[in-house]
Amino acid sequence: MKPFFLRPSDMRPLRQERNPADVSENETNSTGGERHSLGCVQIRIPQELFLALGLISLVENILVILAIIKNRNLHSPMYYFICCLAVSDMLVSVSNVVETMFMLLHDHGLLDLHPGMLRHLDNVIDVMICSSVVSSLSFLCTIAADRYITIFYALRYHSIMTTQRAITIIVVVWLASITSSILFIVYHTDNAVIVCLVTFFCTTLVFNAVLYLHMFLLAHVHSRRITAFHKSRRQSTSMKGAITLTILLGVFILCWGPFFLHLILILTCPTSPFCNCFFRNFNLFLILIICNSLIDPLIYAYRSQELRKTLQELVMCSWCFGV
Repeated sequence: MKPFFLRPSDMRPLRQERNPADVSENETNSTGGERHSLGCVQIRIPQELFLALGLISLVENILVILAIIKNRNLHSPMYYFICCLAVSDMLVSVSNVVETMFMLLHDHGLLDLHPGMLRHLDNVIDVMICSSVVSSLSFLCTIAADRYITIFYALRYHSIMTTQRAITIIVVVWLASITSSILFIVYHTDNAVIVCLVTFFCTTLVFNAVLYLHMFLLAHVHSRRITAFHKSRRQSTSMKGAITLTILLGVFILCWGPFFLHLILILTCPTSPFCNCFFRNFNLFLILIICNSLIDPLIYAYRSQELRKTLQELVMCSWCFGV
């Protein structure tokens, strides 16, 4: 049983709730919204909702990636990192859409897969989602560091954060994310995997918090120095980028926080009645994760006029060709 999604041993699809303790089959399959013997309420979420949100998120993130590729004004390290963040969100969307389609086909008797094939499918989905969370956290840290350099080392930014260095960082992050995710899946039975994920999550949050705190506390002092060199407009743009990333980080914490709390409770109280109630609503945590992938592109578009304009052009072109 894998600790990431607590999939049942009978190889039913991953969103069939099962807590770490051996819950009886009749309790697990209770109708969503029913109150169990311990007073727990299990919310049932239709698979069609997963599919709809996944498809919307997938389209949104594809548009963001295409907009950054299309507009040369967006060809800068920060937008390269945002593009990678969109790819990370896309991994969640793709894995969700693929999994939900298999589940719907299986439930309607249109697809009969061998248990071995289901195991391989589950492994691929787990690698994709694990790669998504690791790469998302890494790129949030990378963007925070990029904004920090822009604000406090504005005059040397282009010599510090070159395109070549940005590409190197991107390659390293993706290689590390994919490699660590594969290792996590291979050693999924070890609680050390969960400890590593939770530790990485907390470490990145502290790193970002320290950078943002320093940026917002000292930005007004540094602004005066930059103004003396007639770079006030660049300072304003940099702070806007820092605020955008603060919003992205806040949304990430809200959407992924329950999932990481789920992992922490697996380690600390796997048999507690209270934790058991929390485990029953794992599908709700998955919906929040998908919502994060759906909300991020809206934040990009709202905070960046250049990106918003390019997205509008792409949508209009798509609509015209569709007509």
